[in-house]
Amino acid sequence: MFYRENGQFKTGYRADQQIFPIRQDRIFMVLLLAVAFIAVPMLASDYFLRAILIPFLILSLAAVGLNILVGYCGQISLGTGAFMAVGAYAAWNFGVRFPGMPLVIQILLGGCFATIVGVLFGIPSLRIRGLYLAVATLAAQFFVDWAFLRIPFFTNYSSSGSVSVPPLSVFGMPVQTALQRYLLVLCFVVVFALLAKNLVRGAIGRQWMAIRDMDVAAAVIGIRPMYAKLTAFAVSSFIVGVAGALWGYIHLGSWEPLAFDLARSFQLLFMVIIGGLGSIVGSFFGAAFIVLVPVALTNVPHMLGLSLSVDTAAHVEHMVFGALIVFFLIAEPHGLARLWGIAKEKLRIWPFPH
Repeated sequence: MFYRENGQFKTGYRADQQIFPIRQDRIFMVLLLAVAFIAVPMLASDYFLRAILIPFLILSLAAVGLNILVGYCGQISLGTGAFMAVGAYAAWNFGVRFPGMPLVIQILLGGCFATIVGVLFGIPSLRIRGLYLAVATLAAQFFVDWAFLRIPFFTNYSSSGSVSVPPLSVFGMPVQTALQRYLLVLCFVVVFALLAKNLVRGAIGRQWMAIRDMDVAAAVIGIRPMYAKLTAFAVSSFIVGVAGALWGYIHLGSWEPLAFDLARSFQLLFMVIIGGLGSIVGSFFGAAFIVLVPVALTNVPHMLGLSLSVDTAAHVEHMVFGALIVFFLIAEPHGLARLWGIAKEKLRIWPFPH
């Protein structure tokens, strides 16, 4: 009864094709944005912002970019961490070599350079697919790790190999406190999530999904596989590069290439699989699962009065976390987004059985 569509009439194609055609969805999104922009800044502590919300938002943005490539276009990628590293280091180099450049421009240029690298490593997708493509993107991870470790130019000849960002400001306003950083990241995430949602609903999104489902049939009906695959790599790498720049600038402050290693690539891939392939909202669900479950597992033994050593607690956390991942994939292979869709369908007919 709470999610019924009775009385919601659409008199044109524009009304029928809007992002949220159901009134309840529009109300929910307005309330969610109000909570994110108003309630959270008023109630959240600095620790909650720095340790949970900011990493969650940035990883959600990276998962959205990866989901475009893996979920919507069907191109397996194991080098997402490399594209995040390219975005972070490119943005940092622009800031160092052009000191007066605005922060937003630095971050966007970092995404542009990640796009170039993503397209270069996406060219093999025109000939290979499946596990072979995964190995090709894995080569991007190894190459980028080697480049940022061995070529001093990328780190401005730093002896330690690590880089640090200067005090940040956007349009003359400082971005130093946890609240200011959170609001900046939130603005980026909202804008790029909206752009991604519109892209996958448009003509290019339908081409990506046609390539994902059957690329031979897509080519027969006039879709160019080269254009569709390379645009998917380009858009995905751009969003991931922006997320990498935000991860380095906002969350870390100083970093080295190990901050974007292979483990980061697998973490993002797990987010997409757990959240739901081919779903923008699933990227947020997957990021929330990856970020919040370890925090909960760390605090549960203390809440129950159990005294565990640090090593034991770490092993138990990994075991339970892995078991939860397996359970969710068995219970719903299509991810948490599918469970959310089922819940919405149930609400449409509740309390009636059919």
